[in-house]
Amino acid sequence: MAPAPPPPPSRPRRFPPPMAAVRDVEIDPEGTFKYILVRLQRPDGGGQRDIVRGTKAAEFHNHIFEKVNPEMEKLGYECKCLGGGKIEHNSKDKKMRVFGLSTGYGKADHSVTVEILKKEYTDYEITWSDDKK
Repeated sequence: MAPAPPPPPSRPRRFPPPMAAVRDVEIDPEGTFKYILVRLQRPDGGGQRDIVRGTKAAEFHNHIFEKVNPEMEKLGYECKCLGGGKIEHNSKDKKMRVFGLSTGYGKADHSVTVEILKKEYTDYEITWSDDKK
């Protein structure tokens, strides 16, 4: 009797890259622009993390989310927009101000946004307020 053939090779299981591979902050280097606070989550519930995205190119906050969401889905993450606002970024003076809100997503927790920004912009003075302008 011939020995049983070896089992077929199993397909490697695809895991999302570590969340650390996704940058905390992607914002414009200068100016005043809309931003959103996004929660990334593994579909299996194995962890979550918040990231900040902002750009002058976005006319509305949802334009930012419509760009970020498919990028993160390709990496295997689920996204939820936690809210938005504006960032005033003055790179010359190394200052940022986080303020305002998103009509569609509501106001992000600006204190959370500031803590994330401080990790990337360690030598900046970063403040926030509930001011609309």
